[in-house]
Amino acid sequence: MTITDMNKNSNKAKSYKTKEIALAVSLATSALFSAQVFAQADNEQVASQQTVASAIKAQNAVELSPAITVDNLDEIYREMATNSRWENITPPTDFYQSPYQLSIFSDANGEDNDRLWSQTNSIFAYGFGVIGLIALLPEDISNWDKEEGIFNKWSDNVKNGPVWDRDTGMLNLIGHPYFGGVYYQVARKSGYRQWDSFMYAAIMSTFYWEYGIEAFAEVPSIQDLVITPVLGWAYGEWAFNTEMDIREEGGDVWGSSILGSTALFFLDPVDSMSVGINNMFGKEIIKAGTGFVSFNEIPYGDGAQTDTQINFNISLQIGDGGSYTPSTARRSSRQEDPVDTGIIGVSYGVGHTTLDDLWAVEGDKTTEYSLGLYFSRQFSSRVTYSKGKFTDGLSPAEINYENYSLDSQFYFNSENDLRPYLTTGFGETLWKREIDSKRFQVNAGVGLHYKINNNFALQVDWRFYHSTNANTSDHNTSLRLVYRLGKGER
Repeated sequence: MTITDMNKNSNKAKSYKTKEIALAVSLATSALFSAQVFAQADNEQVASQQTVASAIKAQNAVELSPAITVDNLDEIYREMATNSRWENITPPTDFYQSPYQLSIFSDANGEDNDRLWSQTNSIFAYGFGVIGLIALLPEDISNWDKEEGIFNKWSDNVKNGPVWDRDTGMLNLIGHPYFGGVYYQVARKSGYRQWDSFMYAAIMSTFYWEYGIEAFAEVPSIQDLVITPVLGWAYGEWAFNTEMDIREEGGDVWGSSILGSTALFFLDPVDSMSVGINNMFGKEIIKAGTGFVSFNEIPYGDGAQTDTQINFNISLQIGDGGSYTPSTARRSSRQEDPVDTGIIGVSYGVGHTTLDDLWAVEGDKTTEYSLGLYFSRQFSSRVTYSKGKFTDGLSPAEINYENYSLDSQFYFNSENDLRPYLTTGFGETLWKREIDSKRFQVNAGVGLHYKINNNFALQVDWRFYHSTNANTSDHNTSLRLVYRLGKGER
């Protein structure tokens, strides 16, 4: 019997995945309009009438607004966003000497910490409130085994994870980055810089979502732990800057206010509606808000069919009703943050894997992918994924091979375009797409990095893999093209 035949789960349970539980809350607003009384006194009126008129004036005095004209329209109606920006904050002069320092747990540089944590508290309250509501639903609707207990299910899922999930590419590469972008913008629109906003998204997507809400339904996912915050950073920053660009142009797109309003709505529907409500009443009715689309796979019938439900979720923070401080949306010309989306790198390549004889499988070519952060010219860290179809040594059948690992690279000769590097990491090998066949491995190797330009580079490396529990030794040689987002390497 070969290793690939060991520990097969013959009684695999059918499970239905509940995806992205909706967080929703309704909005209730009210406005109080006080009566305005105007009194005027005529010089020819008697003294008693003048006294009464003066008292009425003092009690009900108001300052009349000028008539609306083309010249003063912008001063009377000013679109005021519900957010703050790091670009309009002036940090200490030595702040960027430690570019990866964290300010997410404070407001030392003028960030809106109150807004951030108010939003965070709201998200947690809504999320776990929905969990409680689902727990009250019948089992045929919630698909939760109440005899097992929802907290026992959560505990089992956490203990069994994380695993390499089988969600569709649409959900992993589009849905989760969008959700990560939602978390990211909560911090970014509270005045935090990109690095802090990324760390906030990583914390929320890991502990609130993967090991929190979603763990009540399924085992935490390796891909989601990485893709959600990293690509969420890329999407969230794009959406944030696109909104800034539109607002700098007065809210117009291609000279059209209708296109501008539509674009702002889709970039951030809740904040866009909040701006409209606040401008309508001239007060801060809505301080901030977030919204996102979620997908739920709902089982029905007796044939294991599922139906996809799409939900639009809203979270709002009510303001104090105070007046706005007039401000304009413009970028600052001060020093740029050295940590931005340019440190995000994705790669695609080809490789060849040679396997230990104990696997009784012939190695072959592989397809290589990676997603990671290139912190500096000297150091990077990424998740690497390899897959291929290998030939079973005991039969002509093809076997699905997968290997995923978290690796770090240490580069030498970093000031030059050609840089040798060492790589090391740990991960798992998986056969036949079966979780029970996975084997833990550690790896180490050497490689060569060639910088083509700030955004593109070529890498070739050789890595040695050793499994302590299977007692196997494999090695892989790969060539990959690396793409750095944004401005790329600095």
